[in-house]
Amino acid sequence: MTGVFVQATGVVVDGRGVVIRGPSGSGKSDLALRLIDAGATLVADDGLVLQRRGGRLYMTLPDDAPPAVRGRLEVRGLGILPVPHVATAPVDLVVELGTAERIERLPAPVTATFLDLAVPLVRLAGLEASAAAKVRLAVATLSGSILPPP
Repeated sequence: MTGVFVQATGVVVDGRGVVIRGPSGSGKSDLALRLIDAGATLVADDGLVLQRRGGRLYMTLPDDAPPAVRGRLEVRGLGILPVPHVATAPVDLVVELGTAERIERLPAPVTATFLDLAVPLVRLAGLEASAAAKVRLAVATLSGSILPPP
């Protein structure tokens, strides 16, 4: 199945697929690590293939990725380590990382488009301590509520 390669990290947070993209050093893997530490699951670190399946967008590790990176996350200072992972997941949210001074305080809703499919997008400062909590809140709002189920 064909798709488009994106330089990004993919995780599943509370059952929702999140693509984390941004320039080198913006904190993609670091944010993924914090999310995984709180229960998320890795799809792929630093390189995803996005595929359209019907009316949904899915992410997966590229077919030609070496076995040494499958199910592994780069953790600066420790190396490339195994973490909980899945082979593929639907994409429900795109997180675009940037510097704190470039992030709008009260942004209007925006989307990212891949393969003619629009996905909600949020822009965050990935290295801020609150970034993982903000991703979890953004994921919760996808279901229309930020309150956990009873």
